[in-house]
Amino acid sequence: MMELMKMTKKIRFMETVLRDGHQSLVATRMSTPEMLPILKKMDEAGYDALEVWGGATFDACLRYLNEDPWERLRTIRSEVKHTKLQMLLRGQNLLGYKHYPDDVVESFIRKAIENGIDVIRVFDALNDLRNLKTSFKAIKKYGGHCQGTISYTTSEVHNNDYYLKLVAQMETMGADSICIKDMAGILTPKTVFELVSALKKSTVLPIHVHTHCTSGIAEMTYLMAAQAGADGIDCAISPFSGGTSQPATESMAIALEEMGYDTGLDLEVLKEIADHFRPIKEDFRSKGLLNPKVMDVEPNTLLYQVPGGMLSNLLSQLKEAHQEDKYEAVLKEIPAVRKDMGYPPLVTPLSQMVGTQAVMNVVSGERYKMVPKEIKDYVKGSYGKSPAPLSEEIKQKIIGDEETCTVRPADLIEPGMAAFKKETEAYAETTEDVLTYALFPNLAEPFLRKKKDPFYDVPIQNVTIILP
Repeated sequence: MMELMKMTKKIRFMETVLRDGHQSLVATRMSTPEMLPILKKMDEAGYDALEVWGGATFDACLRYLNEDPWERLRTIRSEVKHTKLQMLLRGQNLLGYKHYPDDVVESFIRKAIENGIDVIRVFDALNDLRNLKTSFKAIKKYGGHCQGTISYTTSEVHNNDYYLKLVAQMETMGADSICIKDMAGILTPKTVFELVSALKKSTVLPIHVHTHCTSGIAEMTYLMAAQAGADGIDCAISPFSGGTSQPATESMAIALEEMGYDTGLDLEVLKEIADHFRPIKEDFRSKGLLNPKVMDVEPNTLLYQVPGGMLSNLLSQLKEAHQEDKYEAVLKEIPAVRKDMGYPPLVTPLSQMVGTQAVMNVVSGERYKMVPKEIKDYVKGSYGKSPAPLSEEIKQKIIGDEETCTVRPADLIEPGMAAFKKETEAYAETTEDVLTYALFPNLAEPFLRKKKDPFYDVPIQNVTIILP
């Protein structure tokens, strides 16, 4: 400890409250007006970056908040003058759940950067780098910081050598920094120390670590990451920390400062930021939007390598089927399905797909008797290359003799921007509007029509005219 106290090393914080913090705890329901009053103060806190966009924010703005997500980004950028703004992007999936054409991906990234994003953390659910090729190229082309991201998981094939090779390839592709993204909260202190130490020896790129508190070990994981030389960690200001979110910004800052690290953070400013968000959290609690379950510690996450949100979704599915007694059996089936599928990381959309298949296997009483379309598409290679090869027996059982995709999936998708522009010419006024429609057409059309004509959705009334 005395040696730690003598050293001084910088470690920077990325604040997640404006994106992942409220996405994890209150399903991304925080509105722009709730963020706006504190943005200038957040710009003074000494953060390396503020995560403000991406993930589910785009969908939630349209679906629940009646907000234009592009306008939110522009509003935040107008208030935050000094701190980098960061977003999370799902590679070829952008912010949706399917692959989009290359021209849509490039246009989206261009507009994200033009509207204020500095850092784009980009990942692929399968760590298939072919699905990141277009994103990397566009981020670099339009002057953004490209943070190449490991979707962290564990399996027979996911070891340090696997991740070291992945990072080496990302570096060759032009990544400016690397993020170890542990979406499930399964990255243990020992493992993160070994992985970060190995990466610091193999690359000059800055290493950032992202995890969740779901399993109860996140703070220990961050401390060991720091000791191994990590350059940055993701935290959430205390009112929106813990549970399925990240560790508290203030607590981690105090702990690391005491151990001799320079965090660059102003603790007095952090207190003001926490004071702003505390009543907002209480309001969500009083409205029932903060489910107490998301604050539970779930060690089963470590035992079954299943994200906390996925655990609650499984329980919900089983309750609907009146099969709650099968919960433990489903948890045991998930690793088996994941092995059959070539060990995909359990991140959106793969976590939902694997979980649903496990439920079907257990409830039906026969493995792969029922198979969702998404699993069939995955086995065909439509999502990309599985981390480990699938057995011919599994392929035969799920898709029979159907052909599989051996090329980059997006190579099979025709350019789409011209068609999207034509489809939306009656109500899309900007390229941003067209992109909103491209990603979420069912949500975007009524939103954009009403944005152009506030009375468009008011039904025409039958009027009886009485002549004199």
